[in-house]
Amino acid sequence: MDTTQRPELGEKMRLQDHLRLQEQQQQVEQQQQQQEQQEQQPSPTSQSRLSPPSGSNSVPMTEEDLEFSLVHNPSPVPAPVYTTPPPYSGPSTPAQEPASAQDTPGVGGPKQPPRYPGLPYLDYRLYNPPLFDLSADKTTIKSSVPYLSTSAEALVALVRQQATVPPKPQIHIVGRRGSSPHSGRVDFSIRLNLLPLLVPEDSRQRMDYLRCVGPGEVALRGGSKPSTQPEVEGDGGLEAWAARFVADNASVKVFVLERVVANLDVDWLEGQIRKLVVGMRYPGTVAVSFPTTHARVVVQNPDRVNKFITSVTGFFAGKRKYEVVKAVWPFATMPSKGGDGDERRCAVQSEEVWWREWRGPILHAIATKRHGWVTNEDKLEALMEGTPSSTTTNVDWGPDGTI
Repeated sequence: MDTTQRPELGEKMRLQDHLRLQEQQQQVEQQQQQQEQQEQQPSPTSQSRLSPPSGSNSVPMTEEDLEFSLVHNPSPVPAPVYTTPPPYSGPSTPAQEPASAQDTPGVGGPKQPPRYPGLPYLDYRLYNPPLFDLSADKTTIKSSVPYLSTSAEALVALVRQQATVPPKPQIHIVGRRGSSPHSGRVDFSIRLNLLPLLVPEDSRQRMDYLRCVGPGEVALRGGSKPSTQPEVEGDGGLEAWAARFVADNASVKVFVLERVVANLDVDWLEGQIRKLVVGMRYPGTVAVSFPTTHARVVVQNPDRVNKFITSVTGFFAGKRKYEVVKAVWPFATMPSKGGDGDERRCAVQSEEVWWREWRGPILHAIATKRHGWVTNEDKLEALMEGTPSSTTTNVDWGPDGTI
């Protein structure tokens, strides 16, 4: 029987195996205790301080006798029983590590996510899971499987799982020359990935948390427009909102988890970038933006007939939208402009430290008129080989936007 379809059967099997192993260990321990007690029984010619010789009058044991007996005749302690050999203490690979119930498919859940050297330790499979579609702009995954809109428990489990991975914040820097800021020739267009700044190496230092809409807060609470009503019963937590979504009998309803970044000083970073480009005597217009991808998880009830009918129904009747929960991934414990005496702690490093590390690679990418990503390889080259200082002032931008 496949226990992946019946998780309660897998739990029952694990419990039965655990109880069976305990009974076997108890039997082995009892047999060993009996054997040791037989070996330690005194011979007929020896005299024990715990009991008088046969035929003598029995007298109560004094405190002195009890102390002597505890020191010289301790109770036998059974040796630990190992049903499997102890693990090898040297280097190991996943194939050498003992499989646990949590790592066994169909018993305790999915296997642990693999580690990728140089990348934050995350379950990257969650960014594009089965039965979900990733949008063309890479901002949203969406699913219309029936059980997610009919089971509050399944919806809650999905939201909590998807909240364990952060969004992907980025920096886009575009230099353009033309008649308007949105037309003309693009001299350079570079991107930087800020996701590693949200995930510390030590998982105990992570700051992410799940936040539901609070009382009086404007949000999409099951209608087509933001509002402060309705409120849900109880503590207003995720379980209550999931139950309300499942109970909603609307023809088109949507539940959204939004991943957001908090306390990143984008204004300071933009100022440093513009100052850098000005120092390079760039004659065009510079656009600096901070887009975020992989930021939304959308669950919609199944199409009644097809997607076209659903879209038409949603257009005329309106969608019931529930955007009441967010997975918050703080860059720091508070904004950089906190009050006096506040101690600001960053998840990985501050904006100033990040800029000192990436200023050289960004400068080099702009000076070479790159179109693409600036990565760790650029930082590695800057550290190992250096960046020519002449690139800050002697860049040949070409006349009228030509290179």
